[in-house]
Amino acid sequence: MNAQSPITPAPDAASGPRKLVVRNPIQELADLEACRTAIRTGSLSFHAASRLLPARVRDPALVLYAFCRLADDAVDEGSDAVDAVLRLQERLDRAYAGRPANQPEDRAFTRMVVETGMPRELPDALLEGFAWDAQGRRFASLSDVLDYSARVAATVGVMMAVLMGVRDRHRLARAADLGLAMQLTNIARDVGEDARAGRVYLPTDWMAEAGIDIDAFLRTPAPVPEVRAMVKRLLREAGRLYERAEPGIAALPAACRPGIFAARHIYAGIGGQVRAAGFDSVTRRARTSGAQKTGWLAVSGLQAGLSLVQPKLATLYAHPRPEVAFLVHAAADPAADFSRSDALMDTLSRLRATDLARRHAAAATSGATPA
Repeated sequence: MNAQSPITPAPDAASGPRKLVVRNPIQELADLEACRTAIRTGSLSFHAASRLLPARVRDPALVLYAFCRLADDAVDEGSDAVDAVLRLQERLDRAYAGRPANQPEDRAFTRMVVETGMPRELPDALLEGFAWDAQGRRFASLSDVLDYSARVAATVGVMMAVLMGVRDRHRLARAADLGLAMQLTNIARDVGEDARAGRVYLPTDWMAEAGIDIDAFLRTPAPVPEVRAMVKRLLREAGRLYERAEPGIAALPAACRPGIFAARHIYAGIGGQVRAAGFDSVTRRARTSGAQKTGWLAVSGLQAGLSLVQPKLATLYAHPRPEVAFLVHAAADPAADFSRSDALMDTLSRLRATDLARRHAAAATSGATPA
């Protein structure tokens, strides 16, 4: 397909593009392979977890992660972060107009947008997070850090949910929780690396309370007890968010659950490595081994299997955190929402089954007929 040829929505897509008129299947495969390569070398944790996703979700997810990863690298590692953000805005404009830039990730991203009806508000929020990075913004409170995390990570969680066909606000809110947890884990892991690049993502209020001068810390980062305590505190908050996210993972389409449980465990495992290092993420960067990832993949498959017979938890229906509510609103389809009574009926039916099994067991012991 010529780079200047538009990716055209089918004529019946009146309410927004949903289907593609396929122009060049060979190039589509080549574009997808380029995205796989970018993820295989740039995001080992996601690459490992994605192996458990069904192909119908895995391929567009690889495209999404490749586009986001390369955009993030352009902002973080390029010589002109402001220019990188402005160019990303142009790339998004072209993608949503059906005229992608002439590179594999953009062509594949445009096809993904058309095929899934991805709301523009979601990548726009990601772009805003990148713009905050380009500004060198710092964040005073934990809520401010979560505002940033909503844009650079919860957006990806919500977009992943859209790829799976999830559009109800309950599961979208839990997908956002998972994104927040992963970003807090990243921040906790990268304190030293960020400081050496002149960046700080720990809440500046925490640093002030601990008596740490931010500029002095950036000049000479050191794993002093106060910084370790902040890393520990951040990981504790991430742990709460991982727990809030789990009922949402267990309510995803069954084939998607192993891969998302795997992502949850692999990222939480990074936090475990930081913890094992005494919360020193200044002089060392936590890494997980291939053997550990393999173990978490196995655990995730088991957990996904158990989720098929376990009742839904009430925390599935918790309100979204205020920092991510705008993302949930952007992606949610009110017609897709389901009632909390669904969880109640599910729990009651399982309770009845348990009670009936108990009665049969008691009757078998006594020789009586169960009531």
